Parts: sequence; C-alpha cells; structure tokens
Amino acid sequence: MPPALDTRTQHLLRDLAPQVLGAVIRRYRDFAASEDAVQEALIAAAMQWPSGGLPENPRAWLIQVASRRITDHVRAEAARRHREAIVVSLVPVEEQIALAADEGTTERDDTLDLLFMCCHPALSSASAIALTLRAVGGLTTFEIAKAFLVPEATMAQRISRAKQSIKTSGVPFRMPTAEERAERLGAVMHVLYLIFNEGYTASSGPELHRSDLSAEALRLTRMLHRLVPDDCEVAGLLALMLLTDARRAARTGPSGELIPLDQQDRALWDRDAISEGLALIAATLPRGSVGPYQVQAAIAAVHDEAARAEDTDWAQILELYGLLQRMSDNPMVTLNLAIATAMVQGPAAGLERLDAIAKDPRIEGHHRLDAVRAHLLERAGDSSGAIAHYRRAAERTTSTSERNYLLMHAARLSETLD
Repeated sequence: MPPALDTRTQHLLRDLAPQVLGAVIRRYRDFAASEDAVQEALIAAAMQWPSGGLPENPRAWLIQVASRRITDHVRAEAARRHREAIVVSLVPVEEQIALAADEGTTERDDTLDLLFMCCHPALSSASAIALTLRAVGGLTTFEIAKAFLVPEATMAQRISRAKQSIKTSGVPFRMPTAEERAERLGAVMHVLYLIFNEGYTASSGPELHRSDLSAEALRLTRMLHRLVPDDCEVAGLLALMLLTDARRAARTGPSGELIPLDQQDRALWDRDAISEGLALIAATLPRGSVGPYQVQAAIAAVHDEAARAEDTDWAQILELYGLLQRMSDNPMVTLNLAIATAMVQGPAAGLERLDAIAKDPRIEGHHRLDAVRAHLLERAGDSSGAIAHYRRAAERTTSTSERNYLLMHAARLSETLD
C-alpha cells in the first residue's frame, strides 16, 4: 500500500481539483470525460506523491495526467470507431496534446470559469447547482441532498440526469459569453452560498466546520465580486460570508464542542472581517433594489454589531426576517423567523410560527425543526417537551458536534426535573 497522504497534500488536492477540472473541460468540452480523467489524475497523485514527493507544479502535473487519460481514451475510441474521435471531436488529438502541454504551464485559475460553465443552459437551475456543487465544491451527493432538503437517492438521480442532459443537448460545454454569464449569475451565487454553508456548518462528520470549503467559497466570491463589482447581490453575498465567518473561532470550545451565538466569546470574533463586511453592506443597501443575500448580510451585521448577546436588536432582526420570508419561500427562513419572533414577542408566538410549517414536506423530519422547537419550549418553561425534541433532533442530525450539543441540553434539563 502507498503511504497515506498528509493533511497538507489532501487539502492541496482538494483545492486543485476544481481548477484542474475547469482547465480540462475548457480544453476538451466534455464534462463526463473530463471529470473521469481528473478523478484518475487525483488517484494517481494520491498513489505517487507520498513516496515520490510533490511535483514542482502540482496543478500542471494533474492537468497533464488528466489530459493524457482523455487523449488515450480518444485514441482508443478512434481506433474502435474507425478513428472517428467522439469525445473531443472539436479539436484534433495531436493539437489537444500540444494544447494540454501549454495548459499545464499556465497558472490561470479556472475554478470560477468552471462555476459558470456548470450552470449550463441544458439544465434546470436546481440541476445546474447540484452538478456544480459536485464539480466545484467537492460535496458528496448526501451533502448536496441535505442542502436541497431532498432524499439522497433523488439527488443522485438528478446529478446523473444533469450529466446526461449536457451530453445529449448538443450545446457545447464551453466558456459562457458575458451575456450568458449574466444569465447564470444567480445560479453561481447560489452554489457559492451552499458551499460556504456546508463549510461553516458541516452536515455530517465529527467536525462542526469544514474550513477548506468556507475558505474556498469566500475566495471565489471575492473573484466574482471583482468580476462584477457593481452587482449589489454579489457584494451582499460576500458581506454575508465575511460577517458570518468572522465568528468561526468562537463557535467551538477546546474539545470542538458547539458554542451557540449567545454564549460565544465575542472577543474572538474577527474584527477585520466584520469591518469589511459592514463596509460592503453599508455601500450596497442604499443603491437600489435589495435582494435576499443583502438582507441576510444585514441580519448578520446586526448580530455582529452587538457588543453582548443581550444588546442584540431582535426587533430589527425580526423585521429583516419578515422581509426575507416575503422574498423567498424557504422553510429555513421561517425557522429563523420563529426564533426572532420568540425573542421579540415571546416563545408562544414563535411556536405558533413553527406550527405553520410543521407539515411542510421539505422540512418535516429535519433535525433543525425539532431543535428550534426544543429551544422555544425550553424558553416557554416546558422542560419535558424540550427534552423530547432535543433528543429527537439529536437522533436526526448527522453532525457529531450538533448531536453532542443537543444531547447535552437534554441531559441538563433532565437534571432539573430529577
């Protein structure tokens, strides 16, 4: 067996994967073939690098290996089909090899290009976003399904159909024009938002954070903001990420345990990130129509500006969540609206809002619904009801940190009843 990859190399491969895939797709214009070739290149790197050492240019190494895989496939198919190149018929094989060598020496980052390319006109918005989360975000089918509030099997079928739709559409998988980029901008922002969320609160596993994902989402959103500096929603999305990620260091304790917002040591918050986020949102809100990312950034700003949890302006947050709910039919927004309602009008009013979405199939059975209900029942003084829902939420979550937090709350309340 080859030596195991160290953490640094694992992160390097994870960061390079979408860049390499973007470069290979841009050259060969075939998503499925390029994705397979890049996966083979990543496996080759995992096998060879631990013993042979990192190449001088890891990105170029991966691109060249992936390119060889595709050209080998092209030659095999050409021989089998009387030399009719079917995978990359737009470019002769010999030219591909030469271009691949040139590609390997360039340091261009194709990840943002890949984002736009994946938002293909042959796909629905939901399918494009799901495919991009796989290709760019590196998320598993399970993680994407959690983000979309659908079963894993449903998401697997959606991704498979998306690849097939691109293949049969006849529309080339190429760099979009400026006009096409504008049409796909909303889907690209949604992808970046979901990648960031998965990094900030991992949907499964022992760690609360996946900082590699949230950092990559921030990096790409900065690139997107430089590409379209006058777009207020892109600026709002960047502000939202900055204002949210600023709290990351305070969200876990010494043993990795989850620390809720109202109990965090705010001295640990990243004040530079908060200042940058506040400046962005202050500059964009007065400039015209306000979108959901700007509203979410404004909510994050209200939290970050409070020196203490008890100083939080919950009335303003409630108003902002009400505005957000009118913009977006999203049950997760209603969950947060219920919390804000409880903070302003009392837990009974918050529970009434929860009852209104309890049977929504998109969220019915989701652990957050039980977790919020438990929190509001605890505030209402119903310890027995809160314990039951904390335990039910713990059973339903796939995050170890969240499960431990929920079980700890249930145990603490149980002690008060004994």
